[in-house]
Amino acid sequence: MKKDFLCLSDWSRAELDGIFALTRELKEKQKRGEPHRLLEGQTLGMLFEKSSTRTRVSFEVGMFQLGGHALFLSSSTTQMGRGEPVKDTGRVMSRYVDGIMIRTFSQEAVEELGRWSDIPIINGLTDMYHPCQVMADLFTVIEHKGAIEGLKYCWIGDGNNMANSWINAAAVFGFELRVATPKGYEPHPEVVARAKAAGASILYTDDPAQAAAGADVLNTDVWASMGQEQEQKEREKAFAGFQIDGGIVSAAAPGCIVLHCLPAHRGEEISNEVIEGPHSVVFDEAENRLHVQKAIMATLMGSRL
Repeated sequence: MKKDFLCLSDWSRAELDGIFALTRELKEKQKRGEPHRLLEGQTLGMLFEKSSTRTRVSFEVGMFQLGGHALFLSSSTTQMGRGEPVKDTGRVMSRYVDGIMIRTFSQEAVEELGRWSDIPIINGLTDMYHPCQVMADLFTVIEHKGAIEGLKYCWIGDGNNMANSWINAAAVFGFELRVATPKGYEPHPEVVARAKAAGASILYTDDPAQAAAGADVLNTDVWASMGQEQEQKEREKAFAGFQIDGGIVSAAAPGCIVLHCLPAHRGEEISNEVIEGPHSVVFDEAENRLHVQKAIMATLMGSRL
């Protein structure tokens, strides 16, 4: 039976730990120059309705390194852009390719694609979730801190798809998370409700300093995500004071690490001093998109579940 990677909370802790173990194995093989062609001859269809740098490059390169081929499909040049139903796209592509990665706006569209496809579907980003990114983030934590457990995590900024994904992660992995957002920009209420029902330990506040106090991991994202550019000026006012800067880093634990999924607006959600400073691991984090996504693809498309 096929399985999709649409939302972190759809997966068990044991399954996600298995992906991390495979990530480590594949990363080590690549560093040693050893082949790891686990998806020889397979094709990944990549559907893009949102622009991308890291997602496209990491999936395309990752599929090549696994011995397969990635096919870039933009909504502007496919029938989806002209209104073809998602269910028709899913059924047709299931007969052409071995897996689909989709980067789009609506989580509902991704879930519908999963229902109508006979092949694995990977959520490359929606307005609701970004599960591949949070897996790369957590793998980066493991590399720099040794484990996910026993740490305090802090999210400062918008209650967006990354905040939602971190809340899901807190519920699955059982770590302590503090989420600081301006009033009116809180994470999605359904995500919060499910995390509470799962017993997640999460503090929600509008005080960044409170959230950052003693934190081992600091994390943020842009104030205005794709599709919200017209709100930029309004959000700049609302998010004043919600920057990860030297003061916030000083309030965190002495050996804290700083994450950002990129692209970063230096001087807004994060200062240049911090992103270029000794606590920043954002470029290790960006690299780990490649390794984690290779493990996800190999797990889903290579029957490693």
